[in-house]
Amino acid sequence: MRAPILEVRDLLKQYPGVTAVNGISFSVPEGMCFGLLGPNGAGKTTTIEIMEGILTPTAGEVRYRGEPLGERFREEAGILFQATALQNFLTVRQSLAMFHGLYAHGRDIDELLKLCSLEALAERDNRKLSGGQLQRLLLAIALVNDPAVLFLDEPTTGLDPQARRNFWALIDSIKAQRKTIILTTHYMEEAELLCDEIAIVDRGRIIAQGAPRALLREHFAAVLLELPRADFPDGARKLPLQRIDADDRVEITTDDLDATLRTLIGAEVPLKNLRIRPANLEDLFLELTGRELRA
Repeated sequence: MRAPILEVRDLLKQYPGVTAVNGISFSVPEGMCFGLLGPNGAGKTTTIEIMEGILTPTAGEVRYRGEPLGERFREEAGILFQATALQNFLTVRQSLAMFHGLYAHGRDIDELLKLCSLEALAERDNRKLSGGQLQRLLLAIALVNDPAVLFLDEPTTGLDPQARRNFWALIDSIKAQRKTIILTTHYMEEAELLCDEIAIVDRGRIIAQGAPRALLREHFAAVLLELPRADFPDGARKLPLQRIDADDRVEITTDDLDATLRTLIGAEVPLKNLRIRPANLEDLFLELTGRELRA
């Protein structure tokens, strides 16, 4: 078992009339990508801002390498925030150099440019970067001090699918360097691909934690069948099936695909639009946190 680099102990964060974080505890071993997931207002952003040293908890603590957050943590942590304003009229290289100067030690700027695929953009004004290019620059800035632990707070929000996948490849290359990564994201595919372990937070508490594959095995049968709601007649609703009725579709989970298909065929359920797939993190997220819209 790897020693924890970060330990979150009984975190409590209260505001007038609101308990945003309510007794959260977990530890993150060194070299792991740990995902913190949850619906809007669940408490995950408050939790990660306490872990980053930005917010002070009402009670509880965060420890880095067994010590309270302090100067060592600030020197050895990198953060990619949800939103960052950069100095105008600076090139990509100049922006990196400015942040590089804030630390006693750091990575070589040319090395960062290469790592984050910014070499061809080194002399471009940072105001003229696309969304994906800007995120790569912000990632390079977060890595400028060669951090041991890297916080990524919803790093691909707003990116197009190609830019998002390119960013995932960058994160994979950073994981290969045995960096510890704390990730928050609303993209379940992102969490399933990148995270070694996840914690799902709702109403200020952790409601599930573990490796993504292990959690899926714990909560779901082997396969999931999806049918358009219009293709599932009223008479079939009495069938002995493990079923969830969504707005536009019916979802059936089963350990015995052949028997389930025979049951559907026997009930004359049309299968032309049937989709069969394994359960994923989005299914788990919705099962645990509900399907209603959160404010």
